[in-house]
Amino acid sequence: MAYGGGVPAAMSGLASASASTIKQVKLERESELRIEVGETPLRLRLLNGNAEIYGTELPPEIWLTFPPRLKFAVFTWYEATIEMDGTPETDYTADETPMVSYVNVNAVLEGRRNRAKASPSKDSDASQGPRVIVVGPTDSGKSTLSRMLLSWAAKLGWKPTFVDLDIGQGAITIPGCIAATPIELPIDPVEGIPLEMPLVYFFGHATPSNNVELYKVLVKELAQMLERQFNGNAESRAAGMVINTMGWIEGVGYELLLHAIDTFKANVVLVLGQEKLFSMLRDVLKNRPNVDVVKLQKSGGVEYFYGLTNDLSPHANVANFSDFLVYRIGGGPQAPRSALPIGADPVANPLRIVLVNVDKELLHLVLAVSYAKDADQIISRWPMGRAARGMGHVRTTRHGTARARFGRAHGTARHVCRLGRA
Repeated sequence: MAYGGGVPAAMSGLASASASTIKQVKLERESELRIEVGETPLRLRLLNGNAEIYGTELPPEIWLTFPPRLKFAVFTWYEATIEMDGTPETDYTADETPMVSYVNVNAVLEGRRNRAKASPSKDSDASQGPRVIVVGPTDSGKSTLSRMLLSWAAKLGWKPTFVDLDIGQGAITIPGCIAATPIELPIDPVEGIPLEMPLVYFFGHATPSNNVELYKVLVKELAQMLERQFNGNAESRAAGMVINTMGWIEGVGYELLLHAIDTFKANVVLVLGQEKLFSMLRDVLKNRPNVDVVKLQKSGGVEYFYGLTNDLSPHANVANFSDFLVYRIGGGPQAPRSALPIGADPVANPLRIVLVNVDKELLHLVLAVSYAKDADQIISRWPMGRAARGMGHVRTTRHGTARARFGRAHGTARHVCRLGRA
C-alpha cells in the first residue's frame, strides 16, 4: 500500500524539519484528532498505540504526507500517540464521535455478507449481500462513511463494490461521471481509492439538473452492468455494494435518490445528518420489508475532497478536428408550436444525440472519447481511459486541433465524443 511519499522513521531523521513544527498529540480511548491541512503539506505518523483514518489503520512509525487543504480525522479505539510535522490550519481532539454507531452498522453488514456467502442457492435473494446506499445533505459525511464501510469490509477479506453517483465530487474519477469499482484493500488514507479497472459513465455536468433524464438513464445502465457482474460472481454478490450519493435531497434531488434506491435494489439506506430526510424515506419505504432505513449521526470530522491527490497517468495525441465526430446528448431542434397539441409547450428530447459543429464554442470543454461504433450507442457505452484514474477526454484548442488525453485505455475506437461541461 502506498502512503503518499511516507518514509520509515529510522530514515527520516527529521533533520530537514524545524523542531518548532513537530507536535505530539495523545489520543484517549474512542477519541479522534481532527485536522485541516493548510497551504503546505503536512506529515503525520503513529508513534504508539493503534489508530485509523476512515477505516484504514495507520502503520506504526511511518511518515504519511497529506496534501494542502485536505480535511481528515485520526481515530483510535483504545489510545494512541500521533506526531505531526508541519503547521495545520486547524487541529483539535474530540471525544464525541459517531464511530461506535458506524462500526455497529458494519457488524450488521458483516453478518449479512456471511449469510449470503453461506446461502445454498446462489440465485436466490438470500445469496445477495448488503446493498448499502448512503444519503444525506451536502457535507454530512457520506463519502467518509462510505470509505469506512468499504475499508472495514476489505480488511475482513471481502471485495465490496463502491458505486459513486455524486457527479459533483468525483470520488472515483473526475467530476461529471458516475462510476463503480471493486475495493480489494483498505483505502489508502492519502492516495484514496485504488483504480485498476473502474466502470465509468460520462454525464458531462456537475449537477443532474442539467439533464435529469440522461442522469437516470446512466444510473440505470451502471446498475444493469453491475447486476450482470454480480450474477456471474458469487463472491462479489455476497460482498455487496456501498453507494455514495449527492447532497441534493429536495425536489428532483429527492426523486433521484428514490430512483437510485429502486434501480440498485438497495436494501440498507443510511441517512446522515437530517431527520426530515430520514422520516420521508422511512415512510415511503415502510412497505418494503427487505429495506432497512437507518438514521446515523453526522460526524464532526467529515472529510472534504479537493479532487484526486494522485497524478493522473495520461498520454497526449494531437489530431485535426476533421478526424472527430462530436456529439451532444440533449437539446437539438424542437417541434414548432403549430405541430403540438393545444396548450403544449415544445420540449427538447433530453436523450437526443445531436452532431455538434466544431467551432469556438467547444473551447475549454471536456469531452469523453467513447468506445461506441455508432452514435446511437454513445449513451450505453463507457468512455475510453476507464483503466486509469479518470477517463479519456479531449480538451479543445484554438488552432484547429484537439489535444486528446487518455488513461491506460485498451483497444481502439472511432473518434466519437460526448460533449458536456464537467
